[in-house]
Amino acid sequence: MSEAIERFFASLPARAPALLRSPISGTLQIDLTDGNHTEHWYVALAPGSARVSRQEERPADAVLTIGTPLFEGLVTGREAALSAVLRNEATFGGHVVLFLALRRFLPDPPGARDPRETAREHVRRSA
Repeated sequence: MSEAIERFFASLPARAPALLRSPISGTLQIDLTDGNHTEHWYVALAPGSARVSRQEERPADAVLTIGTPLFEGLVTGREAALSAVLRNEATFGGHVVLFLALRRFLPDPPGARDPRETAREHVRRSA
């Protein structure tokens, strides 16, 4: 397990109040695969909170299965989650809202800019 992945999961509870304002709730199981080894992470999401554990008492509402190197790319901003699923490099099943909520925690690619800020700069230069 990489340090970037460990830091990502450790940061979820503190970042949840700012990122999870809508009435989202459920448990997302993230299966990180590396060869014949799979690590299970459980993220229980609720409005304003996220709880991370390695063991869950009940079945998850959704499951994301992804290779560990690709997940490291997601948590460092080098890869995009939806693109990975569409390329069939990761699989997702269950409540799609939980997958969309997880995407809020993932960083933007390095060098990415908010298009609204780019438009504001353009307006300032043209004025």
